[in-house]
Amino acid sequence: MSARKMTGDQLPLPGSGGRVKRQPESVTLAAIRAWLTKRGHDVTRHQQGMGSRKGFPDLTALRDGRTVYIEVKTAFGELSPYQREFRDVCEAHGGTYIVARGIDDLAGLE
Repeated sequence: MSARKMTGDQLPLPGSGGRVKRQPESVTLAAIRAWLTKRGHDVTRHQQGMGSRKGFPDLTALRDGRTVYIEVKTAFGELSPYQREFRDVCEAHGGTYIVARGIDDLAGLE
């Protein structure tokens, strides 16, 4: 049996003989939110609902007069057309938009 390389969004299943399970986006989101909060950002979690803008990112982080929009994805997750549209509008207006698959994607926010 060959060793299987795990990606950052996978966790070994206890007692599974090496099988892996992808880490849910919610786990990554919680870790990113905690990391930002620990570094002094005011973080708001957004949920899609009636009346909300389609494609609005998962998190907004504020610190030192800077607003950053963060869309959390798994290692293989892709932006939807609405999310790409929001990203493009945000960046066209000089905003900061980050697709974060883990803490490493937030290096510029130290």
